[in-house]
Amino acid sequence: MEYTNLGRSGLSVSRLVLGTMNFGPETSEEDSFAIMDKAHEHGLNFFDTANVYGWKTGEGVTEQIIGRWFAQGGGRRERTVIATKLYGSMGSWPNDDKLSALNIRRAAEASLRRMQTDHIDLYQMHHVDRGTPWDEIWEAFSVLRQQGKVLYFGSSNFAGWHLAQAQEAARQRGFLGLVSEQSIYNLLNRFAELEVLPAAQHYGLGVIPWSPLQGGLLGGVLRKIREGGASRGSNERASAGLEKNRAAIEAFEDLAGELGENPADVGLAWVLAQPGVTGPIIGPRTLEQLEGSLRALEVELSAEVLAKLDELFPAPGPNGAKPAPEAYAW
Repeated sequence: MEYTNLGRSGLSVSRLVLGTMNFGPETSEEDSFAIMDKAHEHGLNFFDTANVYGWKTGEGVTEQIIGRWFAQGGGRRERTVIATKLYGSMGSWPNDDKLSALNIRRAAEASLRRMQTDHIDLYQMHHVDRGTPWDEIWEAFSVLRQQGKVLYFGSSNFAGWHLAQAQEAARQRGFLGLVSEQSIYNLLNRFAELEVLPAAQHYGLGVIPWSPLQGGLLGGVLRKIREGGASRGSNERASAGLEKNRAAIEAFEDLAGELGENPADVGLAWVLAQPGVTGPIIGPRTLEQLEGSLRALEVELSAEVLAKLDELFPAPGPNGAKPAPEAYAW
């Protein structure tokens, strides 16, 4: 396994991140335990979750599964860098969501109880809260840090200017601020290159791409359809994305075939090759999917292949392959 520092922090994390969103809704607790154990066997030490995962309001199903896995002992908690998130609604009462000081305190305590641990390694804001001032957010977070309940803080789904807001507010308080940003980023969705990635690199934030295969569209979907292993109608959003990008996806799968690699491994390898990326989130439903994802760490893409991928999936903006404002101006 390859490791890197999370942004400008001294925290060492694996270059693949185990996403747990399927634990509970799609994957049984027994199978979830097996996947996490196997992840450790392969050296994956960075696990990502959220208080809303499990999609049963207020229950934190996935965090509970992780907590029962930690409770088995055997160094499971000590070997894991656990990242969770808050923002989404955990109830129907006021202050059961977003980033007020009250909800930050309650949500952190609830996540700690569910995961049966005394601290969260990386606590991430799942979304920007436009209704809460940064002074309030950082004060509440600093209390958690002083109490030893949270070590590092991160964001998710922030725009570049939100990262700037957050970091400048933290700077004024003499606070470390964010060390990571979790953003959608893949060959089919490269909008993060305009401003999110440049802002993250400027402020020393590690970038953790979610949906690195765009919901499976970059995972060999056309081949699976031909082999009867995937259904066009299984996901309306994915189906629309496939029809819109069919030509590029078909060429991508052909290119992967020429390389002798699975499309999913090429897609993950591309994300891993991008500047500022800490590691993409993989969300296996099965042990087989976890094992398959590891190949991406060994795939080396030549400059020629990277250029071909840029042709198939152009960078955003009329000027392409440049950060803002050059991407859309002179």
